[in-house]
Amino acid sequence: MRLGVHISRFNQGAARLGPELAAAGAAVEAAGVAWLSVMDHFFQMEQNDAPEDPMLESYTTLGFLAAHTSTVRLGALVTGVTYRHPGLLAKNVTTLDVLSGGRATLGIGAAWYEREHRGLGVPFPPLGERFERLEEALRICLQMWDPADDGPFEGRHYRLAETLCAPAPVSAPHPEVMVGGNGEQKTLRLVARYADACNFLLPSPAEVPHKLDVLRRHCDELDRDYDAIRKTVVHLGALPEDADGCTKALAGYAELGVDTVMVLSPDGDQAEWVERVLAPVTGRLAELG
Repeated sequence: MRLGVHISRFNQGAARLGPELAAAGAAVEAAGVAWLSVMDHFFQMEQNDAPEDPMLESYTTLGFLAAHTSTVRLGALVTGVTYRHPGLLAKNVTTLDVLSGGRATLGIGAAWYEREHRGLGVPFPPLGERFERLEEALRICLQMWDPADDGPFEGRHYRLAETLCAPAPVSAPHPEVMVGGNGEQKTLRLVARYADACNFLLPSPAEVPHKLDVLRRHCDELDRDYDAIRKTVVHLGALPEDADGCTKALAGYAELGVDTVMVLSPDGDQAEWVERVLAPVTGRLAELG
């Protein structure tokens, strides 16, 4: 099983953010961590910190991290479908993929944080419509990454006269598509239909089996190979800082077939935390699955 790091706080101060993110990227790679992600929000989440706290735009940040890393996979965890027109989102992810040498993942979900939408004047349609838009966005991105199909696209919510995407992504056949969320009726069905990977936000391994059972049922109904979907989890529980405790807290995911478990980086010196807490356990976790 592989380890990932998810950065959700940016309170180091504007002058320190660039150097500290670069140092975090270097530490992640040195530790053998396989995944590095940032949130895609405009305001800090209320349950994480205060909405007035610093929040960086995700794709600019990922481009910066791409320039300071060479092996780790990069993605937003996850992009709200309402934040960007799907055609522009496909260009964002393609650009990241090209400039990173094929390390981009499109992480996407239905969006939920109403305050930031209202605050910045971004339309926030009802949940049902957001899921309709999510499915269309997935179809648009896949069409833009299909060299044999440059448009048009006619959907209920989006209409594109041309789905040109040049340069094409480096990743073959296209950047990995990850649908994030715990929803069983709509989210996991979209995973089964369109995605290369799923992402759950869960407090412990005990919550995973039921979600995977639901995903397997959707795959069976849609004639999709369940094993072809990469399973990832953001571990929301407390993470012990000693190697034995950290390994024990995360080992249960490997037994369930989780490919990558992502842990939340703390506020402050993230590079030091990666070196001290994560570096000693990446090898141990890799041996588990």
